[in-house]
Amino acid sequence: MKPLTKRVADYIEAEGIEVQDSISLEVSDNLEVGLLNPENLLEHVKRLNHDGVDAVILSACVQMPSLPAIQRAQDQIGKPVLSAAVCTVYQMLKTLGLETRVPNAGHILSGAKPQA
Repeated sequence: MKPLTKRVADYIEAEGIEVQDSISLEVSDNLEVGLLNPENLLEHVKRLNHDGVDAVILSACVQMPSLPAIQRAQDQIGKPVLSAAVCTVYQMLKTLGLETRVPNAGHILSGAKPQA
């Protein structure tokens, strides 16, 4: 699965965002990804080198149940923490013209991010 992680990192960098570090969980089955314990993400974020970064993407897979860990990881490292699921929710709410605020779901859904 490291090739998939590299492909995701390459895509993010092609969009002009530097990727400083990444971890591959090496789970190839999407159903298994959906069964992963989100609490483990709090340990994974400790392993990342996030010195000097603006934000951390905790999970780039929408199947990964990340929401329970987003706010806690953000509080732990003191930087905005994102996931594919949280960004998808943000974009859906924005597209529907709804408030992009979900309590305890991290910076992007805190209401603090200006809606452009």
